[in-house]
Amino acid sequence: MELIRGIHNIKPWHSGCVLSIGNFDGVHLGHQAVLGRLTEQARRLGVPACVMVFEPQPQEVFAGNGSPPRLTRLREKYLQLAKLGIDRLLCVRFNAAFAGQSPDKFIRGLLVDKLGVRFLVVGDDFRFGRNRGGDFELLTRAGRAFDFEVVSTQSWCLNNQRVSSTLIREALARDRLADAERMLGRPFSLCGRVAHGNKLGRTIGFPTANVALKRQVVPVSGVYAVEMQVAGNRYPGVANVGHRPTISGTHPQLEVHLFDFTGDLYGQQVEVELRHKLRNEQKFASFALLKEQIQRDATAARRLFGLTVSEQDGM
Repeated sequence: MELIRGIHNIKPWHSGCVLSIGNFDGVHLGHQAVLGRLTEQARRLGVPACVMVFEPQPQEVFAGNGSPPRLTRLREKYLQLAKLGIDRLLCVRFNAAFAGQSPDKFIRGLLVDKLGVRFLVVGDDFRFGRNRGGDFELLTRAGRAFDFEVVSTQSWCLNNQRVSSTLIREALARDRLADAERMLGRPFSLCGRVAHGNKLGRTIGFPTANVALKRQVVPVSGVYAVEMQVAGNRYPGVANVGHRPTISGTHPQLEVHLFDFTGDLYGQQVEVELRHKLRNEQKFASFALLKEQIQRDATAARRLFGLTVSEQDGM
């Protein structure tokens, strides 16, 4: 799948496509149903299927740290969209200048002149342009004028319940990982590159892979039994997601201890699936107490995975 970073990188040969616009946060089953229709239409018309997303997401610009926590970063969206047969991902930088352009410029300048849209799928609540003056009705009128069809995304239901990014965030906040998995169509996961940390885990017998989450707000927090995917392999382990209050951490981070693993993960991109919530994050008075709790966490996680409890985990 081709990634086009920024409107300035749209080339003449990119004109002619079917397009869907949105955050696509989580790329959940509802998104998948919509994008399945998009790819069908692309094949019918003989043009590429394109998805437009915004970075940062509009609410992150307007609300800052008060914005909803992200389910997926751009790289995670890219990987999930590629699996669905999308041909192009257009990532548009969202800022005050872009938000302040006229709705007509968005339609004529971007959708018509640069992208040559033949078929457009958006939510019926989609708003765009200065003062959010553009809406679904305006797009529909533009479609009639410039000869492209505009259709609305329909709510997709699972067990008579609407699937949405908001509902998935609520499920994660309430530790209902199974509900989130049903709506996503896969386990909820966090991705990133393993970086060097302070290596305190080694001093208490639990070396960890440290992954910076690079999000304004993280949708989960606590200690989890996890499975890490790296280089095509899967490894069980236990992970902490949060600010690490025992060492007065300030930025959200993912720390993963893999069971019986001896390889080098530094610099590698990993995906960590959260399989079971073990407990909330908490601050301990000493590293000795922290080590005792990590031992209990590791034992609980091993048992959930049906693994033999090691002497190191003890307890």
